[in-house]
Amino acid sequence: MAAVWQQVLAVDARYNAYRTPTFPQFRTQYIRRRSQLLRENAKCGFEPGLRRQYLRLRSQLLALRYGPLSEQSSFRASSVRSSRTTLDRMEDFEEDPRAQGARGHRRSVSRGSYQLQAQMNRAVYDERPPGSLVPTSVAEASRAMAGDTTLSENYAFAGMHHIFDQHVDSAVPRLQFANDDKHLLACCSLDGTLSIMTLSPPPASVKVTLKGHGGPVTDFAWSLSNDIIVSTSLDGTLRIWNTEDGRCIREVRDPESSELLCCTFQPMNNNLTVVGNSKHHLQVVNISTGKKVKGGSSKLTGRVLSLSFDAPGRILWAGDDRGSIFSFLFDMATGKLTKAKRLVVNEGSSICSISARSWISREARDPSLLVNACVNKLLLYRVVDNEGTLQLKRSFPIQHGSQLVHSIFCPLMSFRQGACVVTGSEDACVYFFDVERNTKAIVNKLQGHGGPVLDVSFNCDESLLASADSTGMVIIWRREQK
Repeated sequence: MAAVWQQVLAVDARYNAYRTPTFPQFRTQYIRRRSQLLRENAKCGFEPGLRRQYLRLRSQLLALRYGPLSEQSSFRASSVRSSRTTLDRMEDFEEDPRAQGARGHRRSVSRGSYQLQAQMNRAVYDERPPGSLVPTSVAEASRAMAGDTTLSENYAFAGMHHIFDQHVDSAVPRLQFANDDKHLLACCSLDGTLSIMTLSPPPASVKVTLKGHGGPVTDFAWSLSNDIIVSTSLDGTLRIWNTEDGRCIREVRDPESSELLCCTFQPMNNNLTVVGNSKHHLQVVNISTGKKVKGGSSKLTGRVLSLSFDAPGRILWAGDDRGSIFSFLFDMATGKLTKAKRLVVNEGSSICSISARSWISREARDPSLLVNACVNKLLLYRVVDNEGTLQLKRSFPIQHGSQLVHSIFCPLMSFRQGACVVTGSEDACVYFFDVERNTKAIVNKLQGHGGPVLDVSFNCDESLLASADSTGMVIIWRREQK
Protein backbone atom coordinates (compact mmCIF):
# COMPACT_ATOMS: atom_id res chain seq x y z
CA MET A 1 0.00 0.00 0.00
CA ALA A 2 1.33 3.44 -0.88
CA ALA A 3 2.49 5.69 1.94
CA VAL A 4 -0.24 7.96 3.30
CA TRP A 5 1.71 11.07 2.29
CA GLN A 6 1.61 9.90 -1.32
CA GLN A 7 -2.15 9.36 -1.08
CA VAL A 8 -2.56 12.90 0.23
CA LEU A 9 -0.41 14.20 -2.64
CA ALA A 10 -2.52 12.23 -5.11
CA VAL A 11 -5.73 13.83 -3.80
CA ASP A 12 -4.16 17.30 -4.03
CA ALA A 13 -2.90 16.61 -7.56
CA ARG A 14 -6.35 15.58 -8.78
CA TYR A 15 -7.89 18.79 -7.47
CA ASN A 16 -4.98 20.87 -8.72
CA ALA A 17 -6.66 21.73 -12.02
CA TYR A 18 -9.32 23.70 -10.10
CA ARG A 19 -6.75 25.97 -8.44
CA THR A 20 -6.09 29.30 -10.18
CA PRO A 21 -7.04 28.00 -13.65
CA THR A 22 -5.50 31.04 -15.31
CA PHE A 23 -2.10 30.59 -13.61
CA PRO A 24 -0.81 27.06 -14.42
CA GLN A 25 2.68 27.84 -13.10
CA PHE A 26 1.21 28.40 -9.64
CA ARG A 27 -0.36 24.94 -9.75
CA THR A 28 3.01 23.35 -10.50
CA GLN A 29 4.73 25.29 -7.72
CA TYR A 30 1.96 24.31 -5.32
CA ILE A 31 2.26 20.58 -6.03
CA ARG A 32 6.08 20.75 -5.84
CA ARG A 33 6.02 22.49 -2.45
CA ARG A 34 3.24 20.21 -1.22
CA SER A 35 5.33 17.16 -2.07
CA GLN A 36 8.31 18.57 -0.20
CA LEU A 37 6.31 19.37 2.95
CA LEU A 38 4.51 16.04 2.98
CA ARG A 39 7.79 14.12 2.69
CA GLU A 40 9.31 16.14 5.55
CA ASN A 41 6.27 15.53 7.75
CA ALA A 42 6.34 11.83 6.93
CA LYS A 43 9.81 11.60 8.51
CA CYS A 44 8.46 12.91 11.84
CA GLY A 45 6.83 9.58 12.59
CA PHE A 46 3.26 10.66 13.24
CA GLU A 47 0.79 7.97 14.26
CA PRO A 48 -0.54 6.19 11.13
CA GLY A 49 -4.10 6.56 12.41
CA LEU A 50 -3.71 10.36 12.61
CA ARG A 51 -2.36 10.46 9.05
CA ARG A 52 -5.31 8.48 7.72
CA GLN A 53 -7.70 10.76 9.60
CA TYR A 54 -5.97 13.77 8.04
CA LEU A 55 -6.35 12.19 4.59
CA ARG A 56 -10.09 11.73 5.13
CA LEU A 57 -10.55 15.30 6.38
CA ARG A 58 -8.43 16.70 3.56
CA SER A 59 -10.50 14.84 0.97
CA GLN A 60 -13.75 16.06 2.53
CA LEU A 61 -12.60 19.70 2.65
CA LEU A 62 -11.44 19.65 -0.99
CA ALA A 63 -14.73 18.07 -2.03
CA LEU A 64 -16.66 20.79 -0.20
CA ARG A 65 -14.51 23.51 -1.78
CA TYR A 66 -14.39 22.27 -5.37
CA GLY A 67 -17.05 19.57 -5.56
CA PRO A 68 -16.59 15.78 -5.56
CA LEU A 69 -14.29 14.18 -8.10
CA SER A 70 -15.88 11.79 -10.56
CA GLU A 71 -15.33 8.22 -9.48
CA GLN A 72 -12.74 6.30 -11.42
CA SER A 73 -14.07 3.19 -13.07
CA SER A 74 -13.18 -0.08 -11.39
CA PHE A 75 -10.50 -2.48 -12.45
CA ARG A 76 -12.97 -4.83 -14.07
CA ALA A 77 -10.89 -6.85 -16.44
CA SER A 78 -12.62 -6.89 -19.76
CA SER A 79 -12.53 -10.21 -21.50
CA VAL A 80 -9.72 -10.37 -23.99
CA ARG A 81 -11.24 -12.32 -26.81
CA SER A 82 -11.51 -12.20 -30.55
CA SER A 83 -13.60 -13.82 -33.23
CA ARG A 84 -10.50 -14.32 -35.37
CA THR A 85 -7.81 -15.68 -33.08
CA THR A 86 -6.97 -16.20 -29.41
CA LEU A 87 -4.50 -14.35 -27.24
CA ASP A 88 -1.80 -16.98 -27.59
CA ARG A 89 -2.10 -17.89 -31.27
CA MET A 90 -0.93 -16.02 -34.32
CA GLU A 91 -1.84 -16.57 -37.94
CA ASP A 92 0.49 -17.03 -40.92
CA PHE A 93 0.25 -14.83 -43.98
CA GLU A 94 -0.19 -16.53 -47.31
CA GLU A 95 2.14 -15.30 -49.97
CA ASP A 96 2.93 -16.23 -53.54
CA PRO A 97 4.56 -19.70 -53.92
CA ARG A 98 8.05 -18.32 -54.57
CA ALA A 99 8.06 -16.11 -51.48
CA GLN A 100 6.35 -18.85 -49.50
CA GLY A 101 9.11 -21.25 -50.35
CA ALA A 102 11.77 -18.82 -49.24
CA ARG A 103 9.98 -18.14 -46.00
CA GLY A 104 9.33 -21.82 -45.48
CA HIS A 105 13.03 -22.57 -45.52
CA ARG A 106 13.78 -19.72 -43.13
CA ARG A 107 11.02 -20.84 -40.80
CA SER A 108 12.22 -24.45 -40.69
CA VAL A 109 15.69 -23.32 -39.64
CA SER A 110 15.15 -20.36 -37.31
CA ARG A 111 11.84 -21.28 -35.72
CA GLY A 112 13.26 -24.53 -34.35
CA SER A 113 15.94 -22.75 -32.36
CA TYR A 114 13.43 -20.29 -30.92
CA GLN A 115 10.96 -23.04 -30.07
CA LEU A 116 13.67 -25.09 -28.37
CA GLN A 117 14.69 -22.01 -26.35
CA ALA A 118 11.03 -21.33 -25.46
CA GLN A 119 10.53 -24.95 -24.30
CA MET A 120 13.65 -24.74 -22.16
CA ASN A 121 12.48 -21.45 -20.67
CA ARG A 122 9.04 -22.87 -19.88
CA ALA A 123 10.62 -25.92 -18.25
CA VAL A 124 12.79 -23.68 -16.11
CA TYR A 125 9.83 -21.46 -15.24
CA ASP A 126 7.57 -24.39 -14.30
CA GLU A 127 10.09 -26.39 -12.27
CA ARG A 128 11.72 -23.65 -10.23
CA PRO A 129 10.92 -23.33 -6.52
CA PRO A 130 8.55 -20.50 -5.53
CA GLY A 131 10.22 -17.11 -5.23
CA SER A 132 13.43 -17.97 -7.07
CA LEU A 133 14.50 -16.67 -10.44
CA VAL A 134 15.83 -19.92 -11.91
CA PRO A 135 16.59 -23.20 -10.06
CA THR A 136 20.37 -23.03 -10.40
CA SER A 137 23.29 -22.46 -8.06
CA VAL A 138 24.11 -19.42 -10.19
CA ALA A 139 20.83 -17.80 -9.09
CA GLU A 140 21.90 -18.11 -5.45
CA ALA A 141 25.22 -16.47 -6.29
CA SER A 142 23.43 -13.65 -8.10
CA ARG A 143 21.21 -12.95 -5.13
CA ALA A 144 24.30 -12.79 -2.91
CA MET A 145 25.88 -10.27 -5.31
CA ALA A 146 22.75 -8.14 -5.07
CA GLY A 147 22.94 -8.08 -1.29
CA ASP A 148 19.77 -10.21 -1.07
CA THR A 149 17.59 -7.12 -1.45
CA THR A 150 14.05 -7.46 -2.71
CA LEU A 151 12.64 -5.99 -5.90
CA SER A 152 10.40 -3.74 -3.78
CA GLU A 153 13.46 -2.25 -2.11
CA ASN A 154 15.26 -1.91 -5.43
CA TYR A 155 12.38 0.06 -7.00
CA ALA A 156 11.41 2.20 -4.01
CA PHE A 157 10.87 5.41 -5.98
CA ALA A 158 8.89 8.05 -4.11
CA GLY A 159 10.45 11.49 -3.82
CA MET A 160 9.91 14.04 -6.58
CA HIS A 161 13.24 15.21 -7.96
CA HIS A 162 11.70 17.86 -10.24
CA ILE A 163 8.45 18.82 -12.01
CA PHE A 164 8.42 20.27 -15.54
CA ASP A 165 5.39 22.28 -16.63
CA GLN A 166 6.39 23.94 -19.92
CA HIS A 167 3.66 21.98 -21.72
CA VAL A 168 0.99 22.52 -19.07
CA ASP A 169 -2.63 22.11 -20.24
CA SER A 170 -1.49 20.14 -23.34
CA ALA A 171 -1.00 16.40 -23.02
CA VAL A 172 2.53 14.95 -23.16
CA PRO A 173 2.01 11.62 -24.95
CA ARG A 174 5.66 10.50 -25.04
CA LEU A 175 8.87 11.07 -23.10
CA GLN A 176 12.22 9.30 -23.14
CA PHE A 177 15.63 9.59 -21.55
CA ALA A 178 18.53 9.77 -24.02
CA ASN A 179 20.42 6.54 -24.67
CA ASP A 180 22.93 5.62 -21.95
CA ASP A 181 22.40 8.98 -20.27
CA LYS A 182 21.46 9.82 -16.68
CA HIS A 183 20.37 13.43 -17.06
CA LEU A 184 19.14 14.15 -20.60
CA LEU A 185 15.40 13.77 -21.20
CA ALA A 186 13.05 14.69 -24.05
CA CYS A 187 9.27 14.83 -24.40
CA CYS A 188 6.74 15.78 -27.06
CA SER A 189 3.45 17.60 -26.61
CA LEU A 190 0.12 18.05 -28.29
CA ASP A 191 0.92 21.80 -28.28
CA GLY A 192 3.10 21.12 -31.36
CA THR A 193 6.54 21.30 -29.73
CA LEU A 194 9.17 19.04 -28.21
CA SER A 195 11.41 19.80 -25.22
CA ILE A 196 14.90 18.57 -24.39
CA MET A 197 15.55 18.85 -20.67
CA THR A 198 18.70 18.48 -18.60
CA LEU A 199 18.60 17.39 -14.95
CA SER A 200 22.24 18.10 -14.14
CA PRO A 201 23.88 20.33 -13.09
CA PRO A 202 21.02 21.53 -10.89
CA PRO A 203 18.63 23.15 -11.11
CA ALA A 204 16.91 21.03 -13.77
CA SER A 205 15.99 23.08 -16.82
CA VAL A 206 14.70 23.02 -20.39
CA LYS A 207 17.80 22.91 -22.59
CA VAL A 208 16.09 23.57 -25.93
CA THR A 209 12.56 23.65 -27.38
CA LEU A 210 12.01 22.13 -30.82
CA LYS A 211 9.52 24.24 -32.76
CA GLY A 212 8.28 23.78 -36.31
CA HIS A 213 5.49 21.24 -36.42
CA GLY A 214 2.13 22.66 -37.49
CA GLY A 215 0.10 20.27 -35.36
CA PRO A 216 0.26 18.09 -32.24
CA VAL A 217 3.43 15.98 -31.95
CA THR A 218 2.51 12.32 -31.54
CA ASP A 219 5.84 10.51 -31.14
CA PHE A 220 9.62 10.88 -31.31
CA ALA A 221 12.80 8.81 -31.01
CA TRP A 222 16.44 9.45 -30.06
CA SER A 223 19.20 8.30 -32.39
CA LEU A 224 21.73 5.90 -30.90
CA SER A 225 24.31 8.69 -30.49
CA ASN A 226 21.68 11.16 -29.16
CA ASP A 227 22.66 13.80 -31.72
CA ILE A 228 19.39 13.51 -33.64
CA ILE A 229 15.70 13.23 -32.76
CA VAL A 230 13.01 12.26 -35.26
CA SER A 231 9.41 13.26 -34.56
CA THR A 232 5.97 12.66 -36.08
CA SER A 233 2.96 14.96 -36.04
CA LEU A 234 -0.67 15.21 -37.01
CA ASP A 235 0.47 17.83 -39.52
CA GLY A 236 1.62 14.93 -41.74
CA THR A 237 5.36 15.50 -41.42
CA LEU A 238 8.37 13.63 -40.10
CA ARG A 239 11.01 16.06 -38.83
CA ILE A 240 14.69 15.43 -38.07
CA TRP A 241 16.16 17.65 -35.36
CA ASN A 242 19.64 18.57 -34.18
CA THR A 243 19.51 18.02 -30.41
CA GLU A 244 22.28 20.51 -29.61
CA ASP A 245 20.76 23.68 -31.06
CA GLY A 246 17.19 22.58 -31.85
CA ARG A 247 17.46 23.15 -35.61
CA CYS A 248 15.16 21.21 -37.91
CA ILE A 249 17.57 19.45 -40.28
CA ARG A 250 14.97 17.98 -42.61
CA GLU A 251 11.20 17.80 -43.05
CA VAL A 252 9.69 14.76 -44.78
CA ARG A 253 6.03 15.03 -45.79
CA ASP A 254 3.81 11.98 -45.88
CA PRO A 255 3.00 11.27 -49.56
CA GLU A 256 -0.62 10.54 -48.64
CA SER A 257 -0.90 13.73 -46.58
CA SER A 258 -2.06 11.61 -43.68
CA GLU A 259 -1.45 12.13 -39.98
CA LEU A 260 1.76 10.52 -38.73
CA LEU A 261 1.24 8.71 -35.43
CA CYS A 262 4.44 6.87 -34.46
CA CYS A 263 8.08 6.36 -35.37
CA THR A 264 11.15 4.37 -34.38
CA PHE A 265 14.77 4.06 -35.50
CA GLN A 266 16.09 0.83 -36.94
CA PRO A 267 18.44 -0.13 -34.06
CA MET A 268 21.34 -1.31 -36.25
CA ASN A 269 21.03 1.43 -38.87
CA ASN A 270 19.94 4.84 -37.62
CA ASN A 271 19.81 6.05 -41.20
CA LEU A 272 16.47 4.26 -41.42
CA THR A 273 13.31 5.23 -39.54
CA VAL A 274 9.98 3.40 -39.57
CA VAL A 275 6.85 5.58 -39.55
CA GLY A 276 3.19 4.66 -39.06
CA ASN A 277 0.27 6.79 -40.29
CA SER A 278 -3.48 7.20 -39.89
CA LYS A 279 -4.23 5.57 -43.26
CA HIS A 280 -3.03 2.20 -41.98
CA HIS A 281 0.36 2.37 -43.68
CA LEU A 282 3.80 1.50 -42.38
CA GLN A 283 6.81 2.99 -44.17
CA VAL A 284 10.61 2.79 -43.90
CA VAL A 285 12.21 6.20 -44.56
CA ASN A 286 15.86 7.00 -45.24
CA ILE A 287 16.36 10.15 -43.19
CA SER A 288 19.56 11.08 -45.04
CA THR A 289 17.68 11.41 -48.32
CA GLY A 290 14.16 11.93 -47.01
CA LYS A 291 12.92 9.24 -49.38
CA LYS A 292 10.90 6.08 -48.86
CA VAL A 293 12.80 2.79 -49.04
CA LYS A 294 11.72 0.53 -51.90
CA GLY A 295 9.91 -2.51 -50.53
CA GLY A 296 9.81 -0.96 -47.07
CA SER A 297 6.05 -0.40 -46.84
CA SER A 298 3.05 -2.41 -45.74
CA LYS A 299 -0.56 -1.96 -44.70
CA LEU A 300 -2.22 -2.84 -41.41
CA THR A 301 -5.91 -3.22 -40.55
CA GLY A 302 -6.11 0.16 -38.78
CA ARG A 303 -4.30 3.33 -37.76
CA VAL A 304 -0.70 2.47 -36.84
CA LEU A 305 -0.21 3.47 -33.20
CA SER A 306 2.89 1.64 -31.95
CA LEU A 307 6.18 0.19 -33.19
CA SER A 308 9.03 -1.80 -31.67
CA PHE A 309 12.08 -3.66 -33.01
CA ASP A 310 13.78 -6.58 -31.35
CA ALA A 311 17.36 -5.82 -30.25
CA PRO A 312 19.08 -7.12 -33.43
CA GLY A 313 16.62 -5.18 -35.60
CA ARG A 314 15.46 -8.24 -37.54
CA ILE A 315 11.84 -8.30 -36.33
CA LEU A 316 9.49 -5.32 -36.22
CA TRP A 317 6.17 -5.39 -34.40
CA ALA A 318 3.43 -2.88 -35.21
CA GLY A 319 0.13 -2.31 -33.42
CA ASP A 320 -3.02 -0.65 -34.75
CA ASP A 321 -6.29 0.74 -33.41
CA ARG A 322 -8.26 -2.36 -34.45
CA GLY A 323 -6.60 -4.59 -31.87
CA SER A 324 -3.99 -6.28 -34.10
CA ILE A 325 -0.26 -6.76 -33.66
CA PHE A 326 1.67 -7.54 -36.85
CA SER A 327 5.21 -8.87 -37.02
CA PHE A 328 7.49 -8.06 -39.95
CA LEU A 329 10.83 -9.47 -41.00
CA PHE A 330 13.26 -6.65 -41.69
CA ASP A 331 15.91 -7.08 -44.37
CA MET A 332 19.04 -5.47 -42.91
CA ALA A 333 20.65 -4.95 -46.33
CA THR A 334 17.76 -3.37 -48.23
CA GLY A 335 15.27 -2.14 -45.62
CA LYS A 336 12.55 -4.33 -47.10
CA LEU A 337 9.64 -5.39 -44.86
CA THR A 338 8.06 -8.85 -45.13
CA LYS A 339 4.80 -9.38 -43.26
CA ALA A 340 5.07 -12.53 -41.14
CA LYS A 341 2.44 -12.93 -38.39
CA ARG A 342 -0.68 -11.33 -37.01
CA LEU A 343 -2.25 -11.51 -33.57
CA VAL A 344 -5.67 -10.05 -32.76
CA VAL A 345 -5.46 -9.12 -29.08
CA ASN A 346 -9.01 -7.76 -28.80
CA GLU A 347 -11.22 -6.61 -31.68
CA GLY A 348 -11.52 -2.82 -31.79
CA SER A 349 -9.02 -2.11 -29.01
CA SER A 350 -6.06 0.19 -29.62
CA ILE A 351 -2.57 -1.33 -29.36
CA CYS A 352 -1.00 1.87 -28.09
CA SER A 353 2.31 0.59 -26.72
CA ILE A 354 4.73 -2.21 -27.65
CA SER A 355 8.11 -2.79 -25.99
CA ALA A 356 10.46 -5.64 -26.89
CA ARG A 357 13.05 -7.24 -24.62
CA SER A 358 15.38 -10.18 -25.35
CA TRP A 359 16.34 -10.94 -21.75
CA ILE A 360 13.96 -10.67 -18.81
CA SER A 361 16.85 -11.37 -16.41
CA ARG A 362 20.55 -12.11 -16.60
CA GLU A 363 19.95 -15.81 -16.10
CA ALA A 364 16.91 -16.59 -18.21
CA ARG A 365 16.84 -15.58 -21.88
CA ASP A 366 13.17 -15.16 -22.64
CA PRO A 367 12.36 -12.87 -25.62
CA SER A 368 9.26 -10.94 -24.59
CA LEU A 369 6.87 -8.22 -25.69
CA LEU A 370 5.12 -5.82 -23.30
CA VAL A 371 1.80 -4.50 -24.65
CA ASN A 372 -0.80 -1.89 -23.62
CA ALA A 373 -4.04 -2.61 -25.45
CA CYS A 374 -6.90 -0.67 -23.77
CA VAL A 375 -8.27 -3.84 -22.14
CA ASN A 376 -7.68 -2.80 -18.49
CA LYS A 377 -4.64 -5.07 -18.47
CA LEU A 378 -0.93 -4.84 -19.13
CA LEU A 379 -0.04 -7.84 -21.30
CA LEU A 380 3.26 -9.73 -21.38
CA TYR A 381 3.87 -12.00 -24.37
CA ARG A 382 6.58 -14.55 -25.06
CA VAL A 383 8.22 -14.45 -28.50
CA VAL A 384 8.40 -18.09 -29.58
CA ASP A 385 10.15 -17.98 -32.96
CA ASN A 386 12.14 -15.84 -35.37
CA GLU A 387 9.01 -14.64 -37.14
CA GLY A 388 7.73 -12.83 -34.07
CA THR A 389 4.98 -15.27 -33.11
CA LEU A 390 3.52 -14.27 -29.73
CA GLN A 391 2.16 -16.37 -26.88
CA LEU A 392 0.51 -14.78 -23.85
CA LYS A 393 2.59 -15.26 -20.71
CA ARG A 394 1.11 -12.96 -18.05
CA SER A 395 -1.31 -10.08 -17.61
CA PHE A 396 -1.53 -7.43 -14.89
CA PRO A 397 -4.62 -5.36 -13.97
CA ILE A 398 -4.40 -1.63 -14.63
CA GLN A 399 -6.98 1.00 -15.45
CA HIS A 400 -6.71 1.45 -19.20
CA GLY A 401 -9.72 1.71 -21.50
CA SER A 402 -9.18 4.53 -24.00
CA GLN A 403 -6.06 6.71 -23.45
CA LEU A 404 -2.76 6.06 -25.26
CA VAL A 405 -0.95 4.68 -22.21
CA HIS A 406 2.61 3.31 -22.51
CA SER A 407 4.81 0.94 -20.53
CA ILE A 408 8.47 -0.11 -20.41
CA PHE A 409 10.77 -2.86 -19.24
CA CYS A 410 13.22 -1.73 -16.58
CA PRO A 411 16.50 -1.14 -18.45
CA LEU A 412 18.86 -2.99 -16.11
CA MET A 413 18.88 -6.77 -15.94
CA SER A 414 18.96 -7.18 -12.20
CA PHE A 415 20.78 -9.84 -10.19
CA ARG A 416 17.92 -9.57 -7.72
CA GLN A 417 15.01 -11.93 -7.60
CA GLY A 418 12.27 -11.15 -10.12
CA ALA A 419 12.07 -8.77 -13.06
CA CYS A 420 10.23 -5.47 -13.23
CA VAL A 421 8.06 -3.56 -15.71
CA VAL A 422 6.54 -0.10 -15.28
CA THR A 423 3.36 1.33 -16.79
CA GLY A 424 1.19 4.42 -16.73
CA SER A 425 -2.50 4.18 -15.97
CA GLU A 426 -5.72 6.15 -16.40
CA ASP A 427 -6.15 6.41 -12.61
CA ALA A 428 -3.23 8.91 -12.53
CA CYS A 429 -0.81 6.39 -11.00
CA VAL A 430 2.45 4.75 -12.06
CA TYR A 431 2.62 0.99 -11.41
CA PHE A 432 5.66 -1.28 -11.00
CA PHE A 433 4.99 -5.01 -11.56
CA ASP A 434 7.21 -8.00 -10.88
CA VAL A 435 6.62 -10.25 -13.89
CA GLU A 436 8.03 -13.26 -12.04
CA ARG A 437 5.72 -13.01 -9.02
CA ASN A 438 2.60 -15.18 -9.19
CA THR A 439 0.60 -13.25 -6.58
CA LYS A 440 0.61 -9.61 -5.45
CA ALA A 441 2.68 -8.59 -8.45
CA ILE A 442 2.55 -4.83 -7.67
CA VAL A 443 5.99 -3.79 -6.43
CA ASN A 444 5.37 -0.05 -6.15
CA LYS A 445 2.72 2.56 -6.95
CA LEU A 446 3.47 6.25 -7.44
CA GLN A 447 0.78 8.88 -6.96
CA GLY A 448 1.06 12.57 -7.71
CA HIS A 449 -0.24 13.17 -11.22
CA GLY A 450 -3.45 15.08 -11.82
CA GLY A 451 -4.56 13.09 -14.88
CA PRO A 452 -3.99 9.80 -16.73
CA VAL A 453 -0.29 8.89 -16.87
CA LEU A 454 0.55 8.39 -20.55
CA ASP A 455 4.24 7.46 -20.58
CA VAL A 456 7.14 6.48 -18.34
CA SER A 457 10.91 6.33 -18.86
CA PHE A 458 13.97 5.30 -16.82
CA ASN A 459 17.40 6.85 -17.10
CA CYS A 460 20.23 4.43 -17.84
CA ASP A 461 21.13 3.53 -14.24
CA GLU A 462 17.52 3.54 -12.95
CA SER A 463 18.25 6.27 -10.40
CA LEU A 464 15.51 8.45 -11.93
CA LEU A 465 12.11 7.71 -13.43
CA ALA A 466 10.18 10.21 -15.54
CA SER A 467 6.40 10.12 -16.03
CA ALA A 468 4.11 12.32 -18.14
CA ASP A 469 0.36 12.84 -18.03
CA SER A 470 -2.59 14.19 -20.00
CA THR A 471 -2.44 17.59 -18.24
CA GLY A 472 1.08 18.29 -19.54
CA MET A 473 2.93 17.67 -16.28
CA VAL A 474 6.23 15.76 -16.29
CA ILE A 475 7.39 14.41 -12.93
CA ILE A 476 10.92 13.18 -12.28
CA TRP A 477 10.94 10.63 -9.44
CA ARG A 478 14.12 9.71 -7.61
CA ARG A 479 14.98 6.44 -5.98
CA GLU A 480 14.74 6.44 -2.21
CA GLN A 481 18.14 6.56 -0.50
CA LYS A 482 18.48 3.82 2.06
